[in-house]
Formats: sequence, C-alpha cells, structure tokens
Amino acid sequence: MEQRYRWKNKQLREHIQVLDGERSPTILLKNATYLHSTLKQWIQGHIWVYEDRIVYTGDKLPEQLGECEVVDCASQYLVPGYIEPHVHPFQLYNPQSFSKYASQTGTTAFVNDNLMMFLQLEKKKAFSLLKEFNKLPYSMYWWTRFDSQTEMADEATTFSNGEVKSWLEHDSVVQGGELTAWPRLLEGDDLLLHWMQEAKRMGKIVEGHLPGSSDKTIAKLKLLGIDGDHEAMTGEDVYKRLIQGLTVTLRHSSIRPDLPVLLDGLKEKGIENFDSILLTTDGSTPAFHEEGVLNVLLKMIIDKGISPIEAYNMASYNAANYYNLTHLHGMIATGRVANINFLSSKEDPSPVSVLSKGKWVLRDKMQVEHDQEIPWEEHGFTPLALDWDVTYDDLQFSMPFGIEMVNDVITKPYSININPSTDELASDHDQSFLMLLDRKGKWRISTMLKGFSNGVKGFASSYSNTGDIILIGKSKPDMIAAFNRMKEIGGGIVLTENGEVLHEIPLPLSGLLSKKEMPELIEEEKIMKVLLSERGYKFSDPIYTLLFLQSTHLPYIRVTQKGIYDVMKKTVLFPTIMR
Repeated sequence: MEQRYRWKNKQLREHIQVLDGERSPTILLKNATYLHSTLKQWIQGHIWVYEDRIVYTGDKLPEQLGECEVVDCASQYLVPGYIEPHVHPFQLYNPQSFSKYASQTGTTAFVNDNLMMFLQLEKKKAFSLLKEFNKLPYSMYWWTRFDSQTEMADEATTFSNGEVKSWLEHDSVVQGGELTAWPRLLEGDDLLLHWMQEAKRMGKIVEGHLPGSSDKTIAKLKLLGIDGDHEAMTGEDVYKRLIQGLTVTLRHSSIRPDLPVLLDGLKEKGIENFDSILLTTDGSTPAFHEEGVLNVLLKMIIDKGISPIEAYNMASYNAANYYNLTHLHGMIATGRVANINFLSSKEDPSPVSVLSKGKWVLRDKMQVEHDQEIPWEEHGFTPLALDWDVTYDDLQFSMPFGIEMVNDVITKPYSININPSTDELASDHDQSFLMLLDRKGKWRISTMLKGFSNGVKGFASSYSNTGDIILIGKSKPDMIAAFNRMKEIGGGIVLTENGEVLHEIPLPLSGLLSKKEMPELIEEEKIMKVLLSERGYKFSDPIYTLLFLQSTHLPYIRVTQKGIYDVMKKTVLFPTIMR
C-alpha cells in the first residue's frame, strides 16, 4: 500500500519522544547562528535533528545524547537548503546525477519537469521511478506538462485527459505547466483550462511560459489561473508580472544568462521587496554548472548589494511558499525536513557542509557518498535499440527552402541557393543537410539547415525534444557513419569526419540521458562544444539547438513529427515522408 503521509504515525510519536527525553536525536547542531526565514533574522540556538526531520529549534539542549552526533556550529552560519524551482533534469544528465551534483553546492530540493518521462514511459513505470527517486537523499518534486511544446503526430493521445489527470493527482507533483501552449488556451482550448482548474482544486500551482507577453496577455492568463513565470528578460518584464500578481522566477541559464540584467532592472524599477521572487538555472546544459547551481546565482545577487537574508529567502523560503511547501521546506524550524547548508560566512553561499534529508552529503568540503543506484532498465530507460538503418535513399533533399538559425534556438525560413543533390557540400558556406527521423524508423523529413556550421561533416543525435533522431552534416557518408555509431552505442550524440568518430556522448538511458556523473559529463560536453566550434558552430549551446529544433513555442519555423511547421501560421508547410 502506498504511504500516504510524509511521516507515519509511529514516526511522529518518535519525534515527540525525542523532545520528551525518551529518545536521542540523531544529530545535535549546537551553538548555531541560523537564518530564520520568516523573521528575516539571524537567530542563535540549538537545532535537534532526528533522522530526516528537524524536531526542535531553540535554547534547550536534549536530555538524551546516547546515539547523537554532536556538531558545534559556533563558527558557521546555517541557512535552509536551496530549492531549484524549475529543473529540466534531462539536459544529458539525469535526475539522480543532477541532484547529487547540485547537493554538493547546497541545492537539495528540486521541482522537476516530467516531459521526458511523460513522452518516453508508460505511466506505471514512470510512477515507480518517482518512488525510486524519493529514496535518494534529496527532496524531489515534479510538475506535469499539459502540452509537448512541439507538433506531435499523436499529441491528443499522449496528452489525454486521463494521462494528465493521473500525473496531476500524484503526491510528488506540485505544479501544472510550464504552459507553452497558452495561445491555444486564449483561443478557447477548454481541456487546457480544465486541467488548470483541476490543479487549482488540488491546491497546486500553474506556471506560465510567457516570453515577450504584453500586460493584457499576462492579465488574461492570470485570470485563467497562471501563478508564475520564469521568462522575464528585463526589469520591465519583472515589474509587469509582479504588478499583475504573478510570482517571478529570475533566470540565469546557459541559453539565457540574464541575471545581471535582471538585477540591474530591479534596481532601476525601484523593486526592493523580493518575497515574490525565486531563482532558477532553467535546465542549463552540464558545463554551465561547473561552479554549482543556485550558489552561483546567490553570489551574484549578494555581490550586487542585496541583503544576504533576502538572497537566501529567494533560493529557499520563497520557493517553498510558492509551492505551498513551507511545512516541509525553506526554513530551519521545528517540523521541517533537515535540509541545511553550513556557510563559512553570511556572504559566501557555497557551503562547507550540507545536510540533506538529515544525511551529510558534504562534510567539511568533502563529498559523502551514499548508495544511489537507480534500476533504470527495470523502469523503462533502456539503451536505444533501433532495428532500421539510414540509407542513401533517405538522404534526398529537394526542398525549395530550408531552416536558418538566427541564434542557438530561434530559426527562420530561407531560400536554398545551392544544389543539395550532391553527396558532400562545400565548406565555403554554412548550409548543411538536416533530417529528423522517426525513432521507430517509420517517417523522415529532410531539409537544409543554414547557420549551424561550415565544417561539420556528420552529426547524429538521439537527444531531441521527442526522442526522434536528428542528423546534420555536410557529408552524407559521414551522416550515415554518425548514425551507425549512435545506433551501436545504444543512443547518444556522435560527431564524425571522413569516416572517423571524432567524439561521442553516450546516452544509454533511452538515447536521451547519460548514466555518468556530472563532472565526467561536463568534460564530454565541453569537448563536443570545442570540436563543433572549430568546425564553424558560432553559437554557445549546441545541446539546446538539438533540443529546440522541434520546439513550436519558439518562432518561426520548426522541424517536427508532422513536418516543416510554420509557428506563426500554425501550418505544416511540408509533411513528413513515410519510409
């Protein structure tokens, strides 16, 4: 039978026994100077931890210390564990590897996107995987998507009422969204509105995705039920959202490193109350996290002269409050989960020690290992097994126009002005072959991609928005070679040149996620970025380029399961071809 409550009755009685002196705490944090999140003050006292819970904060010391680890915190400052409120835990890394890595710099609670699990796993396997994640020494929560952010061949079946409602009802799910399909909502999509209403009925949040939206659009969406947004790019954007009553998440990510501009904008707009402001790295790619996660953003905020207390609240209490989780997170106070960061100074947010669910994950700057094996294959994340091949018959490119990259993720149409019928394109221009192939080999769509590079000969990726296969390159033989190697390693990203594999990032979890620890994955991604840059990739984030080639929440033209798609006109320009 599923455990319905965070702590069973028996455990709650044990917590009382600790206060009554009948049982010893697990850890006693003596002489602590700690941040009280609602008083917004530094408090001195003792903190009793029993297993994964803070059972007392105050002046008293426990009567029983027989089985207790006593830690003198006199020279340190304690703050709540940081909460990442908007995680896409599938940017090559997986939820387990990202949370383990993030915990080393103080981020110990996560609100995760379910998109990859929603699209790749049947519900039963996905929910059993959530149970596995709950065994980890980190606090994991989820949001459920209401739309795929692309044009899927079977979206109505995938995002059926029953599937979305099942996710929304799950205890680990605290939010619906992020709502990239809000234009559909405004046009009268009552199923989306029904899901939003259901989220509200369950006391859960609905998050928007509103880049560039006007005051009136924001107001309409607030009326329909959106609670917050993370797409502000200027201080004016932040102000517009706050005025309409939204919670605003400030973003600093690999694709949008906006925090310095946003902080300057807050100052210019005279915004001095930060209670409705959160922080996120918004699914940044691995190398962006070399120095950590929210600790990096906090350092930027404190260095801008904002009070450390306000900064730490943005990264903890404000997020817990937004998600209705202050009874568990965001405070060092009685009854909360024991997620605590130990700082050497109030101004340095990178902790020297970290408690997560009452377990040390970092102690005196040394990582503390825990058994964290996830049985991925039992839960549906198996190596990619393709029973089909790419042939020269597939590599036919006869479109009148192709897709041009404006930046890492924005693409527009352009008129093809070269002969695409050759096996290899010249390196004196930046046009390449581009194909999207069905994961099951049933269909393909072929066009040209301008702006990706002038020297990448073969590039294959099973990493994409929908898990379908992307091929890019100047050379058809090298594209086939890259595909064959990607297939051989059970999925991944492969770069080839003159028949040789230059570099690969294996992604054995359904061809989408790596099993490797973050430090190793960071190095793999950095090498790939260097090799692509040397061959003419002039943008900053090729992983996001792969992810967003299909994403119809961005302008102007996309390659999707339905074909080449005009986002503004909501029209398929060229349909996919059956193989």
